[in-house]
Amino acid sequence: MILQINFNLNMPVAEYRKMADSVAHAFLDVPGLKWKIWLLNPAAQEAGGLYLFDSQASLDAYLNGPLAAQMTGLTSIRNISMKQFEVMPEVTALTRGPFEAA
Repeated sequence: MILQINFNLNMPVAEYRKMADSVAHAFLDVPGLKWKIWLLNPAAQEAGGLYLFDSQASLDAYLNGPLAAQMTGLTSIRNISMKQFEVMPEVTALTRGPFEAA
């Protein structure tokens, strides 16, 4: 399962980079999270992430856990969008996507 999170920054980009650096290690301990790709569009003051979870249960646990709660409580980001997607493994593998079918 893929989780796509996008948001607008309500802080300088340099400050966001420092914040991301300070919390990145916390994602290493998220159960079921295989990887996270950090996204940033400095010109548009937008950021976000792509997350690959091993199951819907892991994704749901993340969304109901402390990291997601911390993010949604920040005043330094706004217009948060969270979307869930299934991975299409066959065509993703064909196009060399970073995903291993179970």
